Amino acid sequence: MPQIMVFRLDDLRLGLSLSSVERVVRSAWVEPLPAAPRAIVGVVDIGGRVLPVIDLRHCFARARRRIEPGDCFVLAHTGRRGVVLQLDAVDGLATYEADAAVQAGSIVPGLTHVAGVVKLDDGLVLIEDLGQLLSLDDERLLEEALDAG
Repeated sequence: MPQIMVFRLDDLRLGLSLSSVERVVRSAWVEPLPAAPRAIVGVVDIGGRVLPVIDLRHCFARARRRIEPGDCFVLAHTGRRGVVLQLDAVDGLATYEADAAVQAGSIVPGLTHVAGVVKLDDGLVLIEDLGQLLSLDDERLLEEALDAG
């Protein structure tokens, strides 16, 4: 059965495949990264690794908000790179039957960064597809911004 880490972003309940999650840490100072894609807040140094911080609010067309001391950062892997996701809180881990997930494209076409929707005992969770968070153009812009920074 698939396992996910369930977290909150504003009033949304989202999930990440547990296999893509490295760890959860407290929020920290984010260094702005000029010329980065809009979804990128900036970069942080975590254990000597400089990682881009992605604001998922941008991916859901929501207003960016200031990072608060109580916020969480999730260190994760997109398949192409390590990233840090800015989120409000982690609710915990959950498992679900693989056939219980509904493909997001059948509900909202064009929402490429959401792989599916699953109903848990305590409500619906949108499952993020980290590999789709940044377009190839965004990846290129991010590389250029990191190289210039």
